[in-house]
Amino acid sequence: MPPDFDTNMRFKFSILALFLEVVVIVLYGIFVEYDTNSATNLYPHFQDVHVMIFVGFGFLMTFLKKYGFSSVGFNMLIAAFGLQWGILMQGFWHMKRGKIPVSIESMINADFSTATALISFGALLGKTSPIQMLILTLLEITIFACNEHLVTKVLQATDVGASMTIHAFGAYFGLAAAFVLYRPGLAKKHENDESTYHSDMFAMIGTLFLWLFWPSFNSAIANGPEGQGTAIINTYYSLAACAVVTFALSSLVDKRGKFSMVLIQNATLAGGVAVGTCADLAIHPFSAMFIGVIAGIVSVLGFQFLTPVMASKLKIQDTCGVHNLHGLPGILGGIAGIVVTAIKRETRNGHLLTPAMQAAALGSTLGIALVGGALTGAILKLPFLGQVSDQNCFDDSAYWEVRLHFILFSFCWRMYSHCNPSLLGFVVCTHESERLPLQNSKMLIYLRL
Repeated sequence: MPPDFDTNMRFKFSILALFLEVVVIVLYGIFVEYDTNSATNLYPHFQDVHVMIFVGFGFLMTFLKKYGFSSVGFNMLIAAFGLQWGILMQGFWHMKRGKIPVSIESMINADFSTATALISFGALLGKTSPIQMLILTLLEITIFACNEHLVTKVLQATDVGASMTIHAFGAYFGLAAAFVLYRPGLAKKHENDESTYHSDMFAMIGTLFLWLFWPSFNSAIANGPEGQGTAIINTYYSLAACAVVTFALSSLVDKRGKFSMVLIQNATLAGGVAVGTCADLAIHPFSAMFIGVIAGIVSVLGFQFLTPVMASKLKIQDTCGVHNLHGLPGILGGIAGIVVTAIKRETRNGHLLTPAMQAAALGSTLGIALVGGALTGAILKLPFLGQVSDQNCFDDSAYWEVRLHFILFSFCWRMYSHCNPSLLGFVVCTHESERLPLQNSKMLIYLRL
């Protein structure tokens, strides 16, 4: 195997992962302390967000038929490292007496920072190594923390549900990296870049967890019970309206009028993304529903028409379609924030929200994400980072021990003059997808080793 595609992780990954964890532990020992004023009333929100990060995002990406281990496993790796690193990177902007105070709220914000890396992971799914994803997480969360500080503290824009700072940022960071890491060998659809009935069912589990807990995501860091309540209600109605519209359009854009599992898994969540920026603003439930409707339309049309164009014309291979679930709805959320602050007087923390600052926040987020993603992609192209070959993309066996061997015994019973069966033989299949279709004249028995 050429050195460019050496996927043996025994030493390279282990040394990098242990080194990073040691560095994090040392930095925690120097800078981190308990927040003595930390309250536990946010713990239910933290639980919900935590489930979204580890279960929702993880299972949403299991739609690939041979990439389930990597989708859930690498998701856990990214999240476990990212939440530790996020505390540090965000905390350095909010130090008190030279220390970073840790509270339930800071843990929620750390989960938020991890979400950016997981969104970018979706764009690169199946084409990167665990070493590359650790490096991406390290760099992206660092850049994310800088952009978040710029948006919330310098520009003083509102983005309580992080439509701009998490969803748009993570999507365009990942797309920029995917552009730099473009693989010409995957221009024609890879045989493993598809789903099966059961892999789509697992992905739908992720969708349901995200859909149910999204109101907590958008309301977790809202100011006070009133702001949290408003954010929950607005997100609730935006998601509901978006889901109905997605089902309607999914049937409409199909020539046979059938539903697409890809659209149901992803576009139904776009309403939660789009309403995030103004979730805690008193925009009235009907406005939240309108935002959800627009988000559903934009997301469905993006999956149906824009994704193929991006792959063929722009050389951006977006595995999970994060542009349509997070990118476009994130921009829509930023635009909604601009419109709301232009027609309605809103204040946060004693200052007036202005459309100019909201527009600046959206523009800076997109610019920083694209530049940061492109630079990170250039680093990830280094040939010794264990990248997988084109042939082995979207396949767990490149990095995981996969015990998915089935012995297929094919008994063909024929009626002879004395009614004696004849054993014709058996075939060894190395993957479930290689099973032969059941034929009327055969009895198939599967034994899993």
